Amino acid sequence: KSKDLYRPLIHNNKEFFINMYGNCISNIRTVNEFRVLSVLEIKVSPAQSTMTLIEEKPEHTDPWDLPELRDTGVPWSALDTRGKVLRVFVSLGKLVLLLGLLYMFICSLDILSSAFQLVGGKAAGDIFQDNSVLSNPLAGLVIGVLVTLLVQSSSTSSSIVVSMVSSGLLTVQVAVPIIMGTNIGTSVTNTLVAMTQAGDRSTFRRAFAGATVHDFFNWLSVMVLLPLEVATGYLYVVTKLIIDSFKIQSGEAPDLLNVITDVLTKSIIELDESVINGIATGDPEARNRSLIKRWCQTFTNTTLMNVTVPGPENCTSPSLCWVDGNYTFTLKNVSETYNIKKCKHLFVDVNLPDLAVGLILLALSLLVLCSCLILIVKLLNSMLKGQVAAVIKKILNTDFPFPFGWVTGYIAILVGAGMTFIVQSSSVFTSAITPLVGIGVISIERAYPLSLGSNIGTTTTAILAAMASPGETLANALQIALVHFLFNISGIILWYPIPFTRIPIRLAKNLGNITASYRWFAAVYIICCFFLLPLFIFSLSLAGWQVLVGVGVPLIVMFIIIIVINVLQKWKPGCLPVVLRSWDFLPLWAYSLAPWDKVVGVITAKCCCCCKCCQVTVDNEAHTENESVENNKKSHTEVYDNPAMSAEKEVENEIKIELKILKMTQL
Repeated sequence: KSKDLYRPLIHNNKEFFINMYGNCISNIRTVNEFRVLSVLEIKVSPAQSTMTLIEEKPEHTDPWDLPELRDTGVPWSALDTRGKVLRVFVSLGKLVLLLGLLYMFICSLDILSSAFQLVGGKAAGDIFQDNSVLSNPLAGLVIGVLVTLLVQSSSTSSSIVVSMVSSGLLTVQVAVPIIMGTNIGTSVTNTLVAMTQAGDRSTFRRAFAGATVHDFFNWLSVMVLLPLEVATGYLYVVTKLIIDSFKIQSGEAPDLLNVITDVLTKSIIELDESVINGIATGDPEARNRSLIKRWCQTFTNTTLMNVTVPGPENCTSPSLCWVDGNYTFTLKNVSETYNIKKCKHLFVDVNLPDLAVGLILLALSLLVLCSCLILIVKLLNSMLKGQVAAVIKKILNTDFPFPFGWVTGYIAILVGAGMTFIVQSSSVFTSAITPLVGIGVISIERAYPLSLGSNIGTTTTAILAAMASPGETLANALQIALVHFLFNISGIILWYPIPFTRIPIRLAKNLGNITASYRWFAAVYIICCFFLLPLFIFSLSLAGWQVLVGVGVPLIVMFIIIIVINVLQKWKPGCLPVVLRSWDFLPLWAYSLAPWDKVVGVITAKCCCCCKCCQVTVDNEAHTENESVENNKKSHTEVYDNPAMSAEKEVENEIKIELKILKMTQL
């Protein structure tokens, strides 16, 4: 057993052993190491593949480093002609399947928006009716958030605001905070999408951070720009100057992706959006109408007719009014609508209330949405490997060479705006890049400018839609769309150009680290930030500005003090008193999530089937005992059968140590 005999074998197959067992045996030099390797190959369960798609990073590395996407298949050069043809056809099939899943994903988001409108659309219209509450900027902001959450579409909630301004129920100044709220509400969709990747901690860390970086940008922009707007009217004044400076004529908004998706979505459900607008503008007939569109083609005939009115004061004009005995007549335009062509969607003849149809569509759309997301992630994992993965990651995450590296982020903003303009929905675009951030194709530093670009892209769609308004309402509709556009541009100026000001990235990474350790905290974040906090502010606004100031100001001051103390504890602890240099003087549950994690664990354990869990544990223990007995018998047999065992006892001890270490690391 000469060392010279094994050295060529080890040298020629070194790459195979490294890929099989990882970096732990990267330095194979002596024959003893090769013996340990051979016994490990026998005693340890065999690996399922020679490479892993995503190589796990050691614990000391940065968890935000992108994982290495590696090839699991046979290299192209090693394939014969039949194998190469088969590889091409399989790749094309995967690409077609990926496009089909993306199409279903976009359509399911559209159906999800329709379902939310059926469930909460009339409630959203009722919320907009209380003009006294809307005059409060904070209440207007919260109403924008809640309505966008109800209808799951910022374009729908923005169109309601436009119709109310056009009808004179709202002024543009009052509508500005509502538009800011719609910007926040639309970012909840991709945060919910990130929840579908909670199975793997590292993937969930990146996906949730990539989704919430959009949330933090919107919240921070509102925290700065809303007080500025209340104090100076900055957004209103600038957009008013733009509208007055240009002679803008009405046009027609283009339909891009809707031309493709409407074929499927309109065959499932079609809504009459004028009902929500009618409720918001105070139309009494709209409340009794269904949101489900029954007739897709109608004809309205308006004729001048003699009608009876209660008295002369109700006449349209004194010259068109006459009295005949006890009756007063006048001439009035009477409109009559004739139904011509019925719609062809699935629910056109279903005699169910809007709420029941909305709940059915909500469940189905969520099922399709989650299924498509899971399949898309699986497909991307199988497609993005080898040279393809290297090229895609290099294109998406590499900066331009010095001194033009700063240009890369702004190009990413333009790409995000262009893609959002094509799909005509910021929710669709940000929800589509969230799984890519999770699997490590796009870094969070690159996802941030893409999300900023999606904010701009959705406002350009709103501007084009506003330009399709009739002439008498064009100015107001376009001004509101420009307010939305200028709000996002101002937010980008605040939180992107200087690297130090990119606070949303740092906040999203911190939240990602927390949710990776305590995955239940992601649900707490969504419920608190998008439901409980807006409802709390809204309830304080209803109580009056005195209550709002009396409760809100102390809470804000306490929040600022806690942030300042945390910053000083990290960077300048010497400036603080000894007591405040750490939070140890407080109970553990007040500054740590660990006690709460135990509570959640206990609740989850009680909800699970205890008997089944115990049975699995007993089976595992019995299986472990059987394996240990078999291993002991096998080792005794080897002792009696192998005459050279006494000479190799030292090597066997080393093997046992290696096996113990391996079991501990696996656990």
